[in-house]
Amino acid sequence: MLEHLKETDPDVFDAVQREIARQASGLELIASENFVSRAVLEAMGTVLTNKYAEGLPHKRYYGGCEFVDIVEDLARERACRLFDAEHANVQPHAGAQANLAVYLAFLEPGDTILGMDLSHGGHLTHGSRVNASGLLYHAEYYGVREEDGRIDYDALREKARAVRPRLIVAGASAYPRVLDFEAFAQVAREVDAYLMVDMAHIAGLIAVGVHPSPVPWADAVTTTTHKTLRGPRGGLILCPERHAKAIDKAVFPGSQGGPLMHVIAAKAVAFLEALRPDFADYQRRVVDNARALAEGLSSRGFHVVSGGTDNHLMLVDLRPSHPDLTGKDAEAALEHAGITMNKNTVPGETRSPFVTSGLRIGTPAVTTRGLGPGEMERIADWIRGVLDAPHDEGLRARVRGEVRELCEAFPLYRDLVAV
Repeated sequence: MLEHLKETDPDVFDAVQREIARQASGLELIASENFVSRAVLEAMGTVLTNKYAEGLPHKRYYGGCEFVDIVEDLARERACRLFDAEHANVQPHAGAQANLAVYLAFLEPGDTILGMDLSHGGHLTHGSRVNASGLLYHAEYYGVREEDGRIDYDALREKARAVRPRLIVAGASAYPRVLDFEAFAQVAREVDAYLMVDMAHIAGLIAVGVHPSPVPWADAVTTTTHKTLRGPRGGLILCPERHAKAIDKAVFPGSQGGPLMHVIAAKAVAFLEALRPDFADYQRRVVDNARALAEGLSSRGFHVVSGGTDNHLMLVDLRPSHPDLTGKDAEAALEHAGITMNKNTVPGETRSPFVTSGLRIGTPAVTTRGLGPGEMERIADWIRGVLDAPHDEGLRARVRGEVRELCEAFPLYRDLVAV
């Protein structure tokens, strides 16, 4: 494998080999990461990367698109079938581009959007001042109750009535509970606002009915195609037919040029995989593992925000159990022990977003490898041990060895061997 890359660019080849080894030998608990199938990997590496295909299938600005049209039609049809949607645009390069396209379709610069506060679990593209969503539009925020870590829908309604947004964003990057999309839609109707749902983190759960769907309630639904959906890195927009023209125009030419046809092919493959019965079983196991890990951490003295999880992730506030340990230092200590997760702000955050007081932990990737609730107990033990002594190099080395042994029992990409 990769013999041409090895010969042409040994430096890149070496980095790829090291990354193969890292993924194979460590536990991936970043909530937004997953491992794609070999079929998705193969689709990403096809000659479709050579083809320019600006426009939509059968309405391109370039010739020679008859075969990439087939691929994009398959991706669009499968996405609609997977989520029971009327229209799909599979061209966004990422979730951020999908969100920007929706804003361009529905808003004028300076319009007000109401999104979830970043420190409460929202996302940069939901109105952060450092993102285009906060630079081009006037952003207001809602959040969670500090006492229980859950969205206060009454407070959301009051905020919407006060600021009269043109668009409300539902969705989060670090919210462990079920989102009530009907409640969001009711608020949006009350204030005559569009409703955009960013389901990037929970798209896989939604696809199989493990989480309620936003499609019946939203003017537009955006998502990434990786994370729980277990596809390539990319974006997707779903909408009712009445918004199709505006959405498509906002993607191209509004915010992007030529689509990445090799990535769209990989999306089509991932959507087909998600339509199969075993994908529903996988999503149920993702949630079971998340609940098991959250319970394991709680029983070992950690404060799990909101008391647990309904989806694929949990948020741990380190301040009650480890008041002097920052999220940044905790992330680093665990990475040295072969366990990867990310620092994260928590409700009532007192540190900067670059330091934080919490950790965000997710189970999609370890579930893809085949780990179950029993392994979640072992992982909870390792996390507690490492964070109790974050500078103990001997302990970290011992845990790293045990993690490697566990990973060897659940191999990843058996025929991709790091050399």
